[in-house]
Amino acid sequence: MIPYGKQSISQTDIDAVVEVLKSDWLTQGPKVPEFETSVTNYCKAEFGVAVNSATSALHIACLALEVGSNDIVWTSPISFVASANCALYCGATVDFVDIDLDTGNMSVNELEKKLILAKQNNCLPKVVIPVHLAGQSCDMKAIHQLATHYGVKIIEDASHAIGGKYLDKPIGCCEFSDICVFSFHPVKIITSAEGGMAVTNNQELAKRLRKLRSHGITSDPTEMTEPSHGPWYYQQVELGFNYRMTDLHAALGISQLSKVDEFVNQRHFLAQIYDTHLDLNLIRPLQQNNTCYSAYHLYIVQLTDSDIEQHKNVITQLRAAGIIGHLHYIPIHLQPYYKAMGFSAGDFPNAEKYYQRAITLPLHPTLQDHEVHLVINTLHQILN
Repeated sequence: MIPYGKQSISQTDIDAVVEVLKSDWLTQGPKVPEFETSVTNYCKAEFGVAVNSATSALHIACLALEVGSNDIVWTSPISFVASANCALYCGATVDFVDIDLDTGNMSVNELEKKLILAKQNNCLPKVVIPVHLAGQSCDMKAIHQLATHYGVKIIEDASHAIGGKYLDKPIGCCEFSDICVFSFHPVKIITSAEGGMAVTNNQELAKRLRKLRSHGITSDPTEMTEPSHGPWYYQQVELGFNYRMTDLHAALGISQLSKVDEFVNQRHFLAQIYDTHLDLNLIRPLQQNNTCYSAYHLYIVQLTDSDIEQHKNVITQLRAAGIIGHLHYIPIHLQPYYKAMGFSAGDFPNAEKYYQRAITLPLHPTLQDHEVHLVINTLHQILN
């Protein structure tokens, strides 16, 4: 079977993990801060806080921005459920902004219309979470301008996007956001097996993120309620979580990060083969090359004028041919849990149209040229 995504693990990666296994520190050692520094240097951000998943990073990012039970958070309906669940974990209300059909990313026009209406109704969101679908940045400058005007904070969900650029700057530099979140799951651009990171240019947010990832505990005397009892002393000053990353995961992440540009270049090379030879009545992913350099986490095509059965049939036939065609994503608002909250079909028509015609094709650094051509030829046979 040809998977839609797959990690690329070298002997160097294995050696990095084995070195930690032979060391004195398996967790809470030197590799986690080293990984944080490596990522922030790469992204040109000030601070990084590594955690055990991007979901955890999204959760504590919301908490660091003081999201609570009286607040509203908006995100994209075309994402994994974690992009919305993180706000629910904080007791907040979640709503969505419809997408641009060309890119699958949050529509700036829809965001502006929704913000105007929300201000009129006195129900502005506290935080907006744009999602960089498939590795291509949302129009963050425009989103930031709107957020600044309406007093809204921004968390970039860049789970797909390390290695990408926006306006010639690395995604994750936080020029247009308060916090940016990365995922290091095995199918992402680089992997730490499981893991995530929140990056920010705000020192106070970074301090809060670090406390929240480790039970709300601090050993900083300036944050304690009384003088330290000694070098062993710590205080829990708020309710946090056990979201720490281990040194084993961080070591793998450090090794993988050294290859991120190589991985992204290879993804672009393979995407170009699709672009050149996928001569079908398909909508190929629109790349906004004047502003964005995609990390190309995913290669998503859209069928034209398809219905649900045709869409399902194409993916089923791909899988029968040994090719894992996939779908990113089921609109979050159509999940049973969210429908029980009051969302329903028709709420976000572009997201729903996207779902009925989008197909994720295999794309990862270990994919071979002949495998890409096999995918293309199989699609030709199915659609013709």
